Amino acid sequence: MKILSCLCTALISVLLPAQAAVMLIYHHVASNTPRVSSVTADELRGHLQYFKDNNLQVVRLDTLIRQLQQNEAIADNAVVITFDDSYENNFTTAHPILQEFGYPYTIFISPGSIDKGDGPLLNWQQVKQMSDDGVLVANHAMWHEHMATPEPGESQAQWQQRIKQSILAAEDKIEQITGQRHQWLAYPYGEYSVELEQLVRELGFIGIGQQSGAIGKHTVLTRIPRFPAAGQYANLKDLTQKLRTLAFNIVDYHGVNPVLGQNPPTLTLTLEVQDFNRQQLQCFAGGEVLKPYWLNDNTFSVSASTALKPGRSRYNCTAPSLSKNGYFYWYSQPWLN
Repeated sequence: MKILSCLCTALISVLLPAQAAVMLIYHHVASNTPRVSSVTADELRGHLQYFKDNNLQVVRLDTLIRQLQQNEAIADNAVVITFDDSYENNFTTAHPILQEFGYPYTIFISPGSIDKGDGPLLNWQQVKQMSDDGVLVANHAMWHEHMATPEPGESQAQWQQRIKQSILAAEDKIEQITGQRHQWLAYPYGEYSVELEQLVRELGFIGIGQQSGAIGKHTVLTRIPRFPAAGQYANLKDLTQKLRTLAFNIVDYHGVNPVLGQNPPTLTLTLEVQDFNRQQLQCFAGGEVLKPYWLNDNTFSVSASTALKPGRSRYNCTAPSLSKNGYFYWYSQPWLN
């Protein structure tokens, strides 16, 4: 009887559809800003109308973080909306549209840049008004600086002190203006390293990237992924597929560090495979299809055939779900060369 009960439990865990959340990242909401980081007001409205028409659950970021930290069930088909870089059009254009729909969202701001007035950015009165209206305001580093590695001539200790000061000063300023202190850091440019993750963890912060992927119970809280929803990715056909993604249950990342050592890098992952066929797992590096090499039933490796170019790049891995028709598991590994 006990054996039968265990078998039933195992079978149910396989057959139950996987649940995941998707976090979207926006920057500009305008028609006269760089297209790569922009959606128009009509495009944003179209996204929100799609969420409403298809009964997607737009949830607050603090709700999702709490669910992840406390190992609670994630709301199925959950969407979290975020904006980076402190742009004024987040207040003048995006905010009224989001208020109209009644959807919660988070802005990640760089207080030093706002103080200095670098470009068409929010001012503190606007930030305070958004906060008073229920917008979650969080940390995008003090100056939106590159944070993953030391600058030339900078020691590891000096780098650590500089980054720590940037994170904490930004958090203090946000709390001073809004009364909010969430201790979430959205990495500027989406760049992070193992060493930066460790510092973020030691400070008691959550780390949020810009690499693609869904969010599930095994998501590492110093590298939470977000899907871009601007530029070429603003198209609803593209966006709707991303909203139908699931998080691979990754058991072991095998020490992967986004900052390149060898080039091309090798990505090795150990993961649970009950809800997809191993033969259907595909990985990509830009336009190159990478054939996974399975080391055992649960562990695979992939590597590009040529060295990655300087700057930021990614390996993306996907596989169709067996339990949830039309959904794909998705993992993106960012690289910084």
